[in-house]
Amino acid sequence: MSGSTGSPTTGRAAAAGGVTPETLKDYYAQMVLIRSFELRASEMYQRAKIGGYCHLNLGEEATVVGLMAALRPSDYLFTTYRDHGYALSRGLGAGRIMAELFGKATGVSGGRGGSMHLFDQKARMLGGYGIVGGQIPPATGAALALTYRGGPGPEAEAVMCLMGDGTTNIGAFHESLNLAALWHLPIVYVIINNQLGMGTPVEKAAAEPELYKRGCSYRMPGVRVHGGDVMAVREAAAAALDLARTQRQPSILEAMSYRLRGHSVVDPAKYRSQEDTQQARDEDPVPAFRAQLIESGVLDDDSATAIEADAERQVAAAVAFADESPDPEVADLFVHAYATPVAGTPHRLPGDPVISVPADDPGDVPDEGGRS
Repeated sequence: MSGSTGSPTTGRAAAAGGVTPETLKDYYAQMVLIRSFELRASEMYQRAKIGGYCHLNLGEEATVVGLMAALRPSDYLFTTYRDHGYALSRGLGAGRIMAELFGKATGVSGGRGGSMHLFDQKARMLGGYGIVGGQIPPATGAALALTYRGGPGPEAEAVMCLMGDGTTNIGAFHESLNLAALWHLPIVYVIINNQLGMGTPVEKAAAEPELYKRGCSYRMPGVRVHGGDVMAVREAAAAALDLARTQRQPSILEAMSYRLRGHSVVDPAKYRSQEDTQQARDEDPVPAFRAQLIESGVLDDDSATAIEADAERQVAAAVAFADESPDPEVADLFVHAYATPVAGTPHRLPGDPVISVPADDPGDVPDEGGRS
């Protein structure tokens, strides 16, 4: 976990600096809900309720909540495939998210996307991308589109684009940053640095492991923040978004946020040392924030326990909702394949005849040689 609290990292924010106790309680409730949801998602995957790939935000709850607290409802969010917590904080609802993981028709993407492709246009959460870095060019394009809606200002819309540390090595990262700087786009590129690109340490894959510095080639400012501190993340994200809104200045925000589990639910993370794993547990942001709020008098043990019990109830209800929800209809397989009607769109389902014949037109029935 080298670099988690290095000198370039902004310090821990004061627990209640300019923030009401109710807001702090809300942040804790969101973090606890994400923790409970992800633990249950892992269980549901092991019980074969969830198929495909499944990547969890365990250990990243403070980063998730801090980033989403800085984002306005009018802003646009593009995420990686590790997207459950962001969807919860963006207000998509635990039931609809769990139903999507179950592949049900009531899911946020109608059961078509699963864990990696959570999407909600009204919430302006535009993915969930399964391809590493696949979100960066569309997010940059969205920021370009915003420049046609009006000039910069404190009320302007902005884009936040999330990525993992390993993504900073792909070509689209550098191409997008270059264009964003050239065209003065209102976007914040957020690197969630858990210090392992799948199982490879950052320092073994990046010649410049302090990833917030990678924008210097494009004269793009960057900052590193301690991802285990929800308030520090919120303040750093708010400052970066303000730059994007008021000055059309794109920037990089690197959040040092160590995940508690392997890359996905099927990854045993055997590449980690015992010391590394123990340090991650010692720095777990959820109990740390709980202790901080109790020490400052915002919560006591009973009120914290009540918040945790409520999160468990919400997640249990989400699982029940997903279990009881219908599967997508086979007849709807091709719905949403295109945003608008397209001539020649295929509609034949597996098992359908290659040539369909109207029931009232027997003259067109093919003969035994296949000719009509």
